[in-house]
Amino acid sequence: MSNACLLSVRRGSLLFSGEVYDRYFATLENVVLLRDGADLLVMPVRQRAAGGYVIKLRSIAGDRAVQAADFFRDNGIADGDELQLVAHWMENRAALVITGLFN
Repeated sequence: MSNACLLSVRRGSLLFSGEVYDRYFATLENVVLLRDGADLLVMPVRQRAAGGYVIKLRSIAGDRAVQAADFFRDNGIADGDELQLVAHWMENRAALVITGLFN
């Protein structure tokens, strides 16, 4: 079974389906976005007090959004950019990883 999933960036938000949320972030309210060289890591936050970006419900189907325009702008992705991204869960990084996003 492949662990690839689709995410997108639109208007400064990272968007993902309810299925992706349930698989990797179920019951969590926050994620950390971390640039690691050219890669984007989307890391689950187990303790809300640890901070990060809030995962918001965006549809009745359970789709989610993480409003992170500041992060994306700081890393060269403009508010108007629309991107379709393939992410893979990497155990050794404990994150969903989008390889080469910041090339």
